[in-house]
Amino acid sequence: MSATSTITVEDLLRPPERSGITISPDGARLAYLSMWHERLNIWVEEIDADTAPRCVTADESRSIVRYLWADDSRHLLYQQDSGGDENWHVFRIDLDDPGAPAVDLTPFPGATVQKLELRVDRPGHATLQLNAENVTEFDLYDLEITTGTLTRLAPSPGEGSTWMLVGETLLRRSMRADGTWELWRGETLLATFDGDAYPMDVYPFEAAPDGTGIWFGSYRGTDHLHPARLDLATGEETMIHHHPQADMDTRPLVFTNLPSPLIRHGRTGELLGVRYHGMRMHTHPLDSHFAEILEAVGMLCDGDISTLTSDDDQRRWVVTFLHDRDPQTWFYDHESGRSRLLARNLEHLNADLLAPVESIEITARDGLRLPAYLTLPAHEEPRDLPLVLMPHGGPWTRDWWRYDSIVQLWANRGYAVLQPQFRGSAGFGRRHMEAGVGEFAGRMHDDLIDAVDWAIAQGYADPERIGVFGGSYGGYAALVSLAFTPDRFAAAVEYVGVSDLVDYLRSLPEYARSGLVNNWYRYVGDPSVPEQAADMSARSPITRVGDIRAPLMVVQGANDVRVRRENSDRIVAGLRERGNDVEYLVFDDEGHFIINPENVSTLYHAADQFFARHLAKVPATTPAA
Repeated sequence: MSATSTITVEDLLRPPERSGITISPDGARLAYLSMWHERLNIWVEEIDADTAPRCVTADESRSIVRYLWADDSRHLLYQQDSGGDENWHVFRIDLDDPGAPAVDLTPFPGATVQKLELRVDRPGHATLQLNAENVTEFDLYDLEITTGTLTRLAPSPGEGSTWMLVGETLLRRSMRADGTWELWRGETLLATFDGDAYPMDVYPFEAAPDGTGIWFGSYRGTDHLHPARLDLATGEETMIHHHPQADMDTRPLVFTNLPSPLIRHGRTGELLGVRYHGMRMHTHPLDSHFAEILEAVGMLCDGDISTLTSDDDQRRWVVTFLHDRDPQTWFYDHESGRSRLLARNLEHLNADLLAPVESIEITARDGLRLPAYLTLPAHEEPRDLPLVLMPHGGPWTRDWWRYDSIVQLWANRGYAVLQPQFRGSAGFGRRHMEAGVGEFAGRMHDDLIDAVDWAIAQGYADPERIGVFGGSYGGYAALVSLAFTPDRFAAAVEYVGVSDLVDYLRSLPEYARSGLVNNWYRYVGDPSVPEQAADMSARSPITRVGDIRAPLMVVQGANDVRVRRENSDRIVAGLRERGNDVEYLVFDDEGHFIINPENVSTLYHAADQFFARHLAKVPATTPAA
């Protein structure tokens, strides 16, 4: 690859000028995320007035990634933690008082807010769950947005249980010891849900606006997650729609800034459509007017419709499109039929230098079909290339077709990039997900090796230059790759990766432990059971440091409440004692997610140089085009 086609790390990582664009309920304003003092903050602009956009938050310590409009179009709510500690507070902005600072509506040290939701049935109010009284239990509160008044609607129903408000009726969700989810109204058991089907939670799980039912994700009668309705009077389940080849989009369970797969009317709460997510995103209308909207906006871009927001009259819409090389956001007026481009995320890049992302399928050694994404360098013969294997995090999540700056970084440096959706990944059917039970460092890892072997057999990859890059579970997979199959990989970069499964589960935040039955305990083991703890240790890279031979780069957030720094310290110390080639980056102001732009830049500059040395491709620093 010539130096003139190399894209700098800064250009690849540069945040869009505007991202997360949404429209206010009255249709008069746009809100979006953009940089202020080197951090993402919230900006607002008038749609019909010729006035300059204004920044309405002033967070200089950490980027804001979650916000929503209040129904009055005057207030914005956003959530923020401190240094990555995952104690999320709710802040309010008053757009009619530009000089006023954001107000922390949940100023309780050590507490965190979950499930912040606007109340369709009670304008000006939201509900949230908060563990201010007891760190392991969440009480249900009503929040009056204008005044900030918090009213406790119900104390926690007990550890591992939560409340749900349907109209004015309180429903209790709880979990049996075997992982079965239960839904109760008072002393009446309304429904049960097989916990094995929901490793993270029954999702989605939302109240129908008439108060008589619940909309939720079901596998009943099919391998794929689809929307269903539960009648609260009879307990009867009714299928709303079913896609024969794709699950509903469950990414928001992990990526909480993403919208629900159930697309609802902002004012009435009625169900308009549903997002399905196969190898590409598909939005299915459940309402005739919304079908007209989809047909019209689908002509604006050849990408996949991602998020849609509208005013309360469903006249004005903002639509964001996923795309591997040209993601866009559009404004559309359904009354006039006029549209205009609001943002092209990558307008500073030459799209011809970016690599297309291809959907493929690989057959594992036991016959399981593995969906995967393959990205090959642009304008280069795809033969005997160094390859970067990228296992995703979770593991109960997935990759998707989109512009991924890190995938494009490796492709631009001349590496093939392979993202296998190994067994245990969510979103490809229940059977595919449950094939991961008991297979950490087992068949889940075999799937990665089988994917690499496929790339070698196709002639894409040089078997002597295979790297692996991953974070969280992907970091665990990277460590397993080096420790369990040391002869297969030339180098690895892992960030906030789990190295000790036993310690990981024992050190999770107390409020998170009650939810481990259907995921970590079922798929990996319960560390309180000696036999299972022994098996977990055997599947932990920390116990096989002596087997690691390839160069390793370790990245850690000092404030990580999931993967403790002590374990990364142990991995690095053990390797250095043996004289191994190991690099270590620790960010003092980060947690489990590396967010601050200067830290992200440092991480990927270092990873770029690391792979350039050990996969022997191009120099890590070359002039930009």
